Amino acid sequence: MTTSAFVTEATEPDFYHVRTKHKGILAWVLSTDHKRIGILYLVTMAFFFLTAVLLGLLMRLEMLTPGKTIVEPQAYNTFFTLHGIMMIFLFIIPGLPAVFGNFMMPILIGAKDVFFPRLNLLSWWLFLIGGILALVSVFLPGGAADTGWTFYVPYSVRTTTNVLPALLAAFTLGFSSILTGLNFITTIHRMRAPGMSWFRMPLFVWSLYATAWIQVLATPIVGITLLLVSLERLFGVGIFDPALGGDPVLYQHLFWIYSHPAVYIMILPGLGVVSEILPVFARRTIFGYKFIAYSSLAIAFVGSLVWAHHMFTVGMSNTGVFVFSFLTFLVSIPSAIKVFNWIATLYKGSIEVEVPLLFILSFIAQFCIGGFTGLMLGTLAINIHVQDTYFVVGHFHYVMFGGTGFGLFAAMHYWYPKMFGRMYKKGPAVLSWLLLTIGFNVLYFPFFVMGYLGMPRRYYDYLPEFQTSHQISTLGSWILIVGLVIMIANLLISLRKGRRAEANPWGGETLEWKVPSPPPLENFHEIPVITTGPYDYSKYERVVQEAK
Repeated sequence: MTTSAFVTEATEPDFYHVRTKHKGILAWVLSTDHKRIGILYLVTMAFFFLTAVLLGLLMRLEMLTPGKTIVEPQAYNTFFTLHGIMMIFLFIIPGLPAVFGNFMMPILIGAKDVFFPRLNLLSWWLFLIGGILALVSVFLPGGAADTGWTFYVPYSVRTTTNVLPALLAAFTLGFSSILTGLNFITTIHRMRAPGMSWFRMPLFVWSLYATAWIQVLATPIVGITLLLVSLERLFGVGIFDPALGGDPVLYQHLFWIYSHPAVYIMILPGLGVVSEILPVFARRTIFGYKFIAYSSLAIAFVGSLVWAHHMFTVGMSNTGVFVFSFLTFLVSIPSAIKVFNWIATLYKGSIEVEVPLLFILSFIAQFCIGGFTGLMLGTLAINIHVQDTYFVVGHFHYVMFGGTGFGLFAAMHYWYPKMFGRMYKKGPAVLSWLLLTIGFNVLYFPFFVMGYLGMPRRYYDYLPEFQTSHQISTLGSWILIVGLVIMIANLLISLRKGRRAEANPWGGETLEWKVPSPPPLENFHEIPVITTGPYDYSKYERVVQEAK
């Protein structure tokens, strides 16, 4: 990306050390600087993620043997409910937009901050409050919610556990998501640097833009739905509970009208990270820039129309089944376009194998497995057979954690030098990638086999014929945990002991690599003027051709 001369002086204080009117922790929790808010999201999200990982580990230990292994059925139901709520609402959905979108997006478009800095801070406070509400419900009389993260009625109306705090937590987190989406849309429309047209924007920004529209348009639906469930619990209003004259299928429609687009809130930023990182380490211009950009919008649009493929077993009409099955296959086309263009970008590239690229390669492989099994679930005959089995759980985790989770790990290793001004150790990072990839696949691939053979999800117990698969899966969880521990330890130790990062350690061409590491308070000494696109690696392509 060619720009006018604008590089910030390296002697200018970075955003960590700049003086503010507040001191200590208040300088962070009351800051409106988009970079500090991104770090706040990272720290709080890491806490909730590790809590959810611990709950997931306890679930796998329980499933090691048939019958009771470590906990009673009620505790197990609580574990998978809180695990789902924290992983989805407190990690996967906000992860990439809240952390890396907040920190990097204004820099990537040449802005000094987001358009609504105070609204940005409010969104973090709402996120924190929502997470605290979810945790507090564990310690209140009656115990934590045991409904699963979907809060399906009529059980969520009738259970005596603390469903209301969990509903309020999800409702509050929804507001945080909406505010973030509004801020990003406005920032991208109004604060792009001079010369940065729509098709000079980095592809990560395109993915954030598509995601923000889903956040703004779809999230209010689930907010209203959860509010109606709360009214039904408190006042006995007959909306969803059939005993009160309500319709539980109506709840499923309203819930999945949001929650299937939410899948794309989760995965679209991950797809943007892949498109951002690949050209840097392939040392060539991204293949099919406009197709990748438009495919993000296409995924956001078509993905909002496919919700009822979660509901083929509720008794919908043949016409409804055909339409939603067709739309499910249709949404795979823009996803396939991205994968094709990524592989074409790597083809004949001068590839440099660095840790972010390794995570990206795992992302692509696991996302393809998740995508293909999603097409299987979109096929009526297969869907009827594997509905509510471990097959669905395996598919979901391959897309969400194998895709979005690994995308977040890739982004963390890619932008770590820019965010913290330090380099991590490559050896431990590669080892953590290897263990995470092996552990993930050993953990979740047996789910497909168990599901196809009839192992139902959300069950505390199982028949003896599934024991070997559960034991292999639990072994995978241990490998995955070891990989996580090594990765987190390496990144934390490198905060103090890592060598100083230069402004552009990877040789990237986008704007964040044109400013010091870490960036100064307002990012740029003067707003840059953009004269070319964001991925101009033509010089590397010429070197490769001359070498051949």
